[in-house]
Amino acid sequence: MKKEELFQIYKDCIVPSYTKVPLVFVKGKGSYLWDIDGKKYLDFFPGWGVGNLGHCHSKVMCAIRDQVSKLIFVPNNYHHIAQAKLAKELNFWTQKPYKVFFANSGAEANEAAIKLSRKFGQGRFEIITFIDSFHGRTLAALSATGQKKYQEGFAPLVQGFTSVPFNDLNAVKAAVTDKTVAIMLELVQGEGGINIATPEFVKGLRELCDKHKLLLIVDEVQTGIGRTGTMFAWQQYGIEPDMFTLAKSLGGGLPIGVMMAKTAISDMLTAGTHASTFGGGPVVCRAALAVLRAIQKEKLLKHAKDSGAYLCEALNNLKAKHVHIKEVRAMGLMCGVELTVPGKPFVEACIHKGLLINCTHDRVLRIMPALNVTRGQINKAVEILDTALGSL
Repeated sequence: MKKEELFQIYKDCIVPSYTKVPLVFVKGKGSYLWDIDGKKYLDFFPGWGVGNLGHCHSKVMCAIRDQVSKLIFVPNNYHHIAQAKLAKELNFWTQKPYKVFFANSGAEANEAAIKLSRKFGQGRFEIITFIDSFHGRTLAALSATGQKKYQEGFAPLVQGFTSVPFNDLNAVKAAVTDKTVAIMLELVQGEGGINIATPEFVKGLRELCDKHKLLLIVDEVQTGIGRTGTMFAWQQYGIEPDMFTLAKSLGGGLPIGVMMAKTAISDMLTAGTHASTFGGGPVVCRAALAVLRAIQKEKLLKHAKDSGAYLCEALNNLKAKHVHIKEVRAMGLMCGVELTVPGKPFVEACIHKGLLINCTHDRVLRIMPALNVTRGQINKAVEILDTALGSL
């Protein structure tokens, strides 16, 4: 199929709900993608954070192939081995008593957390979220999202959500009412521009929740599975959330979402109160197990910390060189380069030179390479970004 024919099919047959870049990829391996014309790209934003192991990791591929040959689907009124093993493995990484609800995406995982918080609340239903947050595209997750641009055209939204300024504990305290049941946040706001929660703020939220018997829900859809240098970002803050959600990179490229809840509240979702037809199927659970074990065996948490520090230093060196870089923000391999000018032209220039990155919030270049990225690949990416920043 030629590119022009493919583009026409998209125009004629597919809902236009995405801003499309005119690239057609046909192969991926590690931190590289190849397009239909054979051009090679260094991928430093693999799937909005889906590709923490890069493309087509060998251990994930082997697990998928093996499972597909045995059992592809089994409904959740039965048991299967891969789901049990994955739930146990996730609990190994938390080292805390959590139970797992399996879904297919981050939005679905957040929906499960929202529903469980209402069960817990027994009449309390209000959830405090944060300006510039992003929690998903389903109606409740969209209502929780603190960005008006995503909500336009979808009124009326689900009631019960209040968004306050990020890292402002006093604003949170002022928003608490007798109907408040939970506080929900990302520890690093991805779509919001790589805004990082301060330790004092997060500790204050935990204390506030304990004082008012509120649930602390941490959205780890983008920060989870090693992205920030620990398996879960909350492990760097010295707190334990009552619930946290995972998705994106957990399945190594396959769709899986997870809501993890402390055992003291998890059993409130009794039989029939919540469900997901495809949630936690055999194939995606095997893939997720392979992801977790690859991270452990390849020591990718330490590698993410070290590589993140190296990348951050290199980006700050660019800041010293280019006046239109305002600030570099990073936690592990989750990096944002805030500009004083719109970022789209720089993203396009990087694509032209064979580097894939992202721009969010108009002026923040978002850079999130695979956890197994090499120093050489980082150097090449920074070189291309340097050239793009200089040329424009």
